Amino acid sequence: MTENKLSISQLEQYLSKAAWILKGPVDASDFKVYIFPLLFFKRISDVYDEEFRIALEESEGDEEYAALPEFHRFEIPEGCHWIEVRETATNVGLAIEKALRGIEQANQEFLYGIFGDAQWSNKNKLSDKLLIDLVEHFSQYTLGNENVNPDMLGQAYEYLIKHFADLTNKKAGEFYTPRSVVHLLGLILDPHEGESIYDPACGTGGMLLECVDHLKHNQEDSRTLKLYGQEKNLTSSSIARMNMFLHGIEDFEVLRGDTLRNPAYFEADGLKTFDCVIANPPFSLKDWGAENWANDPFGRNIAGVPPKGNGDMAWVQHMVKSMNSTGRMTVVLPHGALFRKGAEGKIRQALLEQDLLEAVIGLGPNVFYGTQLAACVMVFKQNKAVEKKQKVLFIDASDQIRVGRAQNFLEPVHVKQIYDWYHDYADVENYVKVASIDELKENDYNLNIPLYVEKIIEDNLPSVEEALSDLKDALQDSLKAEEKFKSILQDFIQ
Repeated sequence: MTENKLSISQLEQYLSKAAWILKGPVDASDFKVYIFPLLFFKRISDVYDEEFRIALEESEGDEEYAALPEFHRFEIPEGCHWIEVRETATNVGLAIEKALRGIEQANQEFLYGIFGDAQWSNKNKLSDKLLIDLVEHFSQYTLGNENVNPDMLGQAYEYLIKHFADLTNKKAGEFYTPRSVVHLLGLILDPHEGESIYDPACGTGGMLLECVDHLKHNQEDSRTLKLYGQEKNLTSSSIARMNMFLHGIEDFEVLRGDTLRNPAYFEADGLKTFDCVIANPPFSLKDWGAENWANDPFGRNIAGVPPKGNGDMAWVQHMVKSMNSTGRMTVVLPHGALFRKGAEGKIRQALLEQDLLEAVIGLGPNVFYGTQLAACVMVFKQNKAVEKKQKVLFIDASDQIRVGRAQNFLEPVHVKQIYDWYHDYADVENYVKVASIDELKENDYNLNIPLYVEKIIEDNLPSVEEALSDLKDALQDSLKAEEKFKSILQDFIQ
């Protein structure tokens, strides 16, 4: 086992190779169910050993003292350490299962349910040999703080999330939002020290972590952020929690549950509110809980009841209601949310009349996994700046992409351009339009971007006179050529 510090490329290769061991018996879309818990299990076992060694040195060899809970971030009960699982040769899946459950029970406040519900003891899928190979692979390196700092491990974890999304493109939509899109949302949201951040559809935690990175980039203390997330999918919510710990983040809460039916964050008088709300919720969710919305006990029905078969505007209203009195939010939605009529049209009108919408940004097509549709970003603020009141900024960023073979990419240069347009808040021919509430009214509160950002096509066509002159010249040239051809042909025949 090497004791050297690992480089990020070593770490990434090491993690992606683990997936190759599972290839065959396990479907690529299920790799994450096994790889992430094992990585987290190995990390906390190695950190425990590191903490034990330091306490042992301090106490001059007192093992009882070194095992005291106060010296350890997480407790690892007897029989539940990585080394003990590694020594198991038969029924390895059962040993892993027992170890993970034991660690969860010993650390209920922080780790309850964190390892998910993978069927480790299913020998049809996971033979002893396969699990031994997997455990041996993970045993190659020590993953304590001395070898891998949390930032690097977190970075490698993000790499692995993207790697699995790449492997399972079509199924990855809910699991993974392209990091460039997440970065754009973070720039627009612009969180600061001491603020609370909430993602009601947090997936594996990428949006929340972007807010942490945003503060680090601005030399602000990211430890002062309070992070909250809710996620319906068990695997994703577990990965989000592991992701936070592996990034060294302490002050967070990620809860599992159906946000639209049973929001996890509420206070005596309704929903809990936050400084920043950010999300890429599932697009056009069909079974979202419309039956309870008209009489929503959390008061989220602020603009109307969304259609039974489409939850886009339910997410928007939930997020708006989750903003505090100075709150702001960014949300990714399908373009249809901007112009679909009926109930959604009425909801748009009500939100616009409340003057909550600040900007609409149309992104290019085929940027997201599993859908070729173009998406949009909507920006809402409880208190818009005076000069932005009764106005909405429209940005057509549909050509701000690098076109790829199977997928398009929003590159850093595109993110910067879109953010600059947003920040400058001024008309730009072909791209940006600041529209007044009166213009929105004229269009029946339809937010379809082409209604506001008109494309000016350069007219390089010649005038009628120029075209006729060119035609005459071409005809003369043609006649001359014909005469020359006849002359050559005559000479040839003679």
